[in-house]
Amino acid sequence: MNYKMTGRFIAQILLLEALFMIPAMFISLYCGENASVKAFLVTMVLLLVVSCLLRFLCKGAKSNFYATDGMVCVALSWIVLSLAGSLPFVLSGAIPKFIDALFEIVSGFTTTGASILPEVESLPKGIMYWRSFSHWVGGMGVLVFLLAIVPSTDRGKGFTMHLLRAESPGPSVGKLVPKMRKTAAILYILYVGLTIADIIFLVLGKMDVFEAVCNAFGTAGTGGFGIKNDSIAGYSIYIQWVCTVFMMLFGVNFNCYYLLIMRQFKALFKNEEVRCYFGISIMSAALIAIDIRKIYPTIHETIRHACFQVASIMTTTGFATTDFDTWPSFSKTILLTLMVIGACAGSTGGGLKCARVLLLFKNLRRNIHKILHPRRVQVVHVDGTPVDEKIINGTSVYLAAYFILVVLSILLISVDNKPLVTNLSAVLSCFNNIGPGLEIVGPTGNFSSYSAFSKLVLIFDMLAGRLEIFPILALISRGAWKKA
Repeated sequence: MNYKMTGRFIAQILLLEALFMIPAMFISLYCGENASVKAFLVTMVLLLVVSCLLRFLCKGAKSNFYATDGMVCVALSWIVLSLAGSLPFVLSGAIPKFIDALFEIVSGFTTTGASILPEVESLPKGIMYWRSFSHWVGGMGVLVFLLAIVPSTDRGKGFTMHLLRAESPGPSVGKLVPKMRKTAAILYILYVGLTIADIIFLVLGKMDVFEAVCNAFGTAGTGGFGIKNDSIAGYSIYIQWVCTVFMMLFGVNFNCYYLLIMRQFKALFKNEEVRCYFGISIMSAALIAIDIRKIYPTIHETIRHACFQVASIMTTTGFATTDFDTWPSFSKTILLTLMVIGACAGSTGGGLKCARVLLLFKNLRRNIHKILHPRRVQVVHVDGTPVDEKIINGTSVYLAAYFILVVLSILLISVDNKPLVTNLSAVLSCFNNIGPGLEIVGPTGNFSSYSAFSKLVLIFDMLAGRLEIFPILALISRGAWKKA
């Protein structure tokens, strides 16, 4: 473990987080929210002091940096980021209890959108902005942002690649261009461009600029923190459709947008994961629309709610236009399944990812063929290209770890004696970074009734789900902390 290199990187993360708080502080100042201004100022000064201290203590860091270092560095960075990010909530009095504040900000950074707040409209504007902004920076990844803007000096071989692989969602991470820093920059340019487009469309729908920015942050990060108590339900039909479209767009692998810009249409249309993503979405929306057709007065309203909730759950955003917990069991089962499947790899969405689901089904089919034809050589192909066996094995290991952690989490939070469906949906919601679950934690409920212990378990789930399990497991492994 390269302690000094990790320390230097965490120092940069803390400095960046302090800079991120500046807009929130100015919004609080403009709105006359003195408690929030003081909270942001105190937090920023503290982060700057700790950052400078870490930089001083970690002078002369060795340049060697390995995959394990990358995973530990990423996991540790996200934990430190969350601990520091929760301070404005506590210091301003918006969320007095530290565990609740930590739950809220982890939910923000991991783009989960699960909340302990019974209502959000009374939050100070600066705090509300910081809460929504945490979605945006967590969607693409704060480390990816840092890699995109900071020059690559003082780094060892493979430094950026190890960090990008540890933070970016999906079974594999590749380069769009030869240099990883340029890849990170391209990803963020695309991300910023789509976010701005979303804000423009929302403003055209006569949404207030502040609300448009906050809702766009939630949509772009596929996070789902609402700034209204009814989420998106109170907005116009036009705005609900805009949110539906942009949620689906942010659930697409960002590499596809790069291919679109480079006019590599053939490669784009060959992408099996995108076809799977849109195919599952359209089929799910159609089935749910048929199932709930008697609940709503018109066909258009039925289709709108079905499409919105499918987009919201599959992209793991978590916005709501209706209380889907009142829908028939068939529709709720589809939504629960979509929670697990999730969006595309390389998007801001959570879940298993469509890429993994494809690989799992293709590998299952191959193993069945092996049983029937033992001597035949079977190779798994995706987009017409053979898949490396390491990726297939990694996907199988990930699935095993996923279900083990989900089962353990359900067992641990069951000590609160809540209904099984509530606990199951709460864990799936947090682990897949979705937000609302069913029953007590449904779209009209929240997570406040869980004990501090259960909230810590769910915080772990949110971080493990966002970082794809292995960085968090590496962090708690003794072997990862041995000095290099």
